[in-house]
Amino acid sequence: MGGLRELAAPFVAVGPSGVAVRDRLRHLTAEDETVLRLVGDHLGTLASRDLKARCAVSLDHDAEEWSRRLHVLTDRLQAARADWEAGRVHVVRGGKRLLTTRHHLEAAQLTEEQWRTRWQAERRFLQADGESGKRFGNETIRVTPDGEVSLKLPAPLAYLANAPHGRYVLTARVRFAHRGEQWADRIIANRAVAYRIHEDTARGRWYLTASWTIPPVKTVPLAAVRAGGLVGVDTNADHLAAWRLDEHGNPLGAPRRFGYDLSGSAAHRDAQIRHALIRLLHWARRHHLALAIEDLDFTGETTREKHGRRKRFRRLVSGMPVARLRARLVSMAAELGIPVVAVDPAYTSRWGAQHWQQPLTSKTRKPTLHDAAAVAIGRRALGHPVRRQTAPPPAHRSDEQGHRTVQARPGVPGREGPRPRVPGPRTRSVRAGRGAKAGDQDTQHRSGRPAEHESWQQDSLPLSI
Repeated sequence: MGGLRELAAPFVAVGPSGVAVRDRLRHLTAEDETVLRLVGDHLGTLASRDLKARCAVSLDHDAEEWSRRLHVLTDRLQAARADWEAGRVHVVRGGKRLLTTRHHLEAAQLTEEQWRTRWQAERRFLQADGESGKRFGNETIRVTPDGEVSLKLPAPLAYLANAPHGRYVLTARVRFAHRGEQWADRIIANRAVAYRIHEDTARGRWYLTASWTIPPVKTVPLAAVRAGGLVGVDTNADHLAAWRLDEHGNPLGAPRRFGYDLSGSAAHRDAQIRHALIRLLHWARRHHLALAIEDLDFTGETTREKHGRRKRFRRLVSGMPVARLRARLVSMAAELGIPVVAVDPAYTSRWGAQHWQQPLTSKTRKPTLHDAAAVAIGRRALGHPVRRQTAPPPAHRSDEQGHRTVQARPGVPGREGPRPRVPGPRTRSVRAGRGAKAGDQDTQHRSGRPAEHESWQQDSLPLSI
């Protein structure tokens, strides 16, 4: 056990801090698309110049020029902050993966012209942060309550304006089917809404994405989450394995499985994940239970340096939509008011199979390794060890130091009762104190029990004999 790493403490996951909705810009004219491309190319060029200037100065910059950039990086990965402190910049406008694809066009089944079109689309910059107090929450990209979209053109492109004050109004109208009422309430009150316009070159479509921040959801204390039990959830490549546990860590009922198919298009995969999560959340809400899930992050687990030539394992890990599942689960659970507890994922599969798969197996129930892992995850979230029984008291084998297992606490009815008989052939004889009435304290010779004072108890021999 000395080689095992220290486990992180469970915690209640925080809900999302923002919302993003998207709609397609339909029926754009050729002129509309031309204007969007010109504006995006112009702003993208400016963004590229800013990035070039930033890379050139390295650490030679003052606080005023860098303070706004610092706030943005603070909210991103800690690795980005470490690179910034060392003066290293790892940014590719358009994406490093797409840049690498340029050298493997045949494998990607793309022509040079198709790649160039996609590259230019990814490097365009057509987005604007909102500002409260401005009309409809955004001065640069404005969307009215009836769905009219207009842009504030840059000075070099002001000649393209078709509306007063240097604005260009698109022919397309947008309508947000998801959270449309929340979006409308914000823009009517002139509250900040950020917008982004981008082109899907593969489909030949344009989309507009609206996003805004939401008040943080108050986190439920971990003790309150544990009080009524919870559902342990194990994430796998093709399904979610779930098992309900009571507050003492005992599995209740039968395991549940919520499957999804990750083959096909991205839209199909996203719909499959969403459908599986909806079924899981509705089941948990019916029983008024929280969820426990592993705090997984496979970002650095798919490299060859980590797993060598274990290609099958790398493909399996890469195929698991862990980040998407976790983010989607926390977001959807927050909408339904279901707390989510994140636990350390170390050894859950191994210890779950070791301590729970065989004991939970019966003639009518055949739990899998993933089902056993769900039990291990749930027990860890409840604060119990994964193993089914703790070590006996160190002083002696009695109940003086409390109950020996973590299956039930003092005061629980039946905790001293006999264990249920396990069907099947018996390979060992029943020793003294292990029979059918082993749990009956009154039939055992223990101090203070009525058995010591019954009429049939043998008296001590007289000393005169």
